Amino acid sequence: MKKIMLVFGTRPEAIKMCPLVKELKKRKNIKTIVCVTGQHREMLDQVLRAFNVVPDYDLQIMKEKQDLFDVTVNILTKIKNVLRKESPDVCLVHGDTSTTFATALACFYLHIAIGHVEAGLRTYNLNSPWPEEFNRHAVSIVAKYNFCPTTLSRDNLIREGINPKTIYITGNTAIDALKTTVSEEYNNKYLEWAKNSRLIMLTAHRRENIGEPMIHMFRAIKRIVDEFDDVKVIYPIHMNPLVREIANNVLGGEERIKIIEPLEVIDFHNFLARSFMILTDSGGIQEEAPSLGKPVLVMRDTTERPEGIKAGTLKLVGTDEGTIYKNIKILLENDDEYKKMSRAQNPYGDGTACKQIANILEGDNIC
Repeated sequence: MKKIMLVFGTRPEAIKMCPLVKELKKRKNIKTIVCVTGQHREMLDQVLRAFNVVPDYDLQIMKEKQDLFDVTVNILTKIKNVLRKESPDVCLVHGDTSTTFATALACFYLHIAIGHVEAGLRTYNLNSPWPEEFNRHAVSIVAKYNFCPTTLSRDNLIREGINPKTIYITGNTAIDALKTTVSEEYNNKYLEWAKNSRLIMLTAHRRENIGEPMIHMFRAIKRIVDEFDDVKVIYPIHMNPLVREIANNVLGGEERIKIIEPLEVIDFHNFLARSFMILTDSGGIQEEAPSLGKPVLVMRDTTERPEGIKAGTLKLVGTDEGTIYKNIKILLENDDEYKKMSRAQNPYGDGTACKQIANILEGDNIC
């Protein structure tokens, strides 16, 4: 029997890894072990509850005012004994977080094979997103299995000299997650509040945007709300106190803007499904929204998901106040532009990524 361990620690990782946990647990030839780091605490626990996933190990690294040094060192120190005890055939990590990087490094030190879910995403700018771009490059160097969401992510790895035999195109597990979370029967008091309006869902939290860029982002949104009476905004705010301070200073007190606590994944996906458009500086939403037919304006200067831009579902608008305002206004006033973005084909797969990954791992002669 093959022993496979999944390690993740943040909310976005959990959303994309929990469906894979469920799929692997169906396989009789695989023993599945789940280890969470707790890099995000409350938000991670929300997702675990939503998918009914109970970790076998919880490193509980989260502490107040932790920085990247704290996260990396604490994971390395605490996961060593777990990996030695379990000695998995493969350790699966996801994407580009500090949890992903530190776990891959620990596995490399212990000669444990690494499977990288959502491999091959690139901006080729180490400072954007930071530190994620470095993390994903580093994991690619040591991964034995690279599960790429698209042909473009595969091509990135091949261009970097990664062995093509280690690369598999599976689609993105985020699409698998949506299949289980979005429901026509869903309702919520905030959606009732937004009824009969054009709802804009907002997410903003990137480290590199904290400060002036985020102020500009929020000012653009405030201008839109002041100009369009039928627009309302819901902002499930990140736990970062700096983000909260900026949001309250710029958006606080606005009648048609709701700043709410982070949503559980089922709530969040259903809010996205009922929105008019999405404004974000996040990554995962860029994959989820196309499946829901929602235009996405990405408030960043770079994206590791250019497939969405090529398909027409995403548009990079940066962090300049005037540019963000102008692009939101276009989607609110121009039906043709809105339809063009909302009807574009999703390039991130058909929702079978977890099955494909499980099939590869189950069938491969892991050594």
